[in-house]
Amino acid sequence: MRGARFSVGRGEVVAVTGQSGSGKSSLLYCLAGVLPVARGEVRFEGRALGELSDDEVSTLRRERFGFVFQYGELLPELTVEENTALPLRLAGRRKGPALAAAGEVLERLGLGGLRERRPSQVSGGQSQRVAVARALVHRPAVVFADEPTGSLDSANASAVLAEFLGLARSQGTAVVLVTHDPAVAAQADRRYSMADGALSPEEPV
Repeated sequence: MRGARFSVGRGEVVAVTGQSGSGKSSLLYCLAGVLPVARGEVRFEGRALGELSDDEVSTLRRERFGFVFQYGELLPELTVEENTALPLRLAGRRKGPALAAAGEVLERLGLGGLRERRPSQVSGGQSQRVAVARALVHRPAVVFADEPTGSLDSANASAVLAEFLGLARSQGTAVVLVTHDPAVAAQADRRYSMADGALSPEEPV
């Protein structure tokens, strides 16, 4: 990747656009500490991820970062509520308080009536809303979203995106999302385009 230099602040939404194979997903996973960077560095709250131990990076991903993927990636054996509470449980929160916090986020996203259902019992749009709830339930510092509405039709995509970004901004969570959809990128505070591994800022419209 070349020219991949940018920062994201609290409650800010940054979008990276580009065609398939342009390198935007690789950039996202480097920022999240999933992939190592060959040159340069990724810093979070003043610390370079490359200087942290594997355990420290894992703790960051578990407690300070959230993730939304194109197809939700919910665990089929868990209920909607249990899927949502998973980041809290992994961070050591007791089951009762974790489920209560999950229920509050699900209510805010209009999913309170689906708590006991399994992922196979909800629609695609509902499933992606659950993925958003799971990403935000532990109030992470930043959420990394890889084509978060790519599997949805336009109506569901617009609704899910609005709820996702609205909730993230309200709780001060930064969002870095990659997308090939100009309509999705238009909802960001700042936009970058990626082509052949090179990142360039887009002028505001």
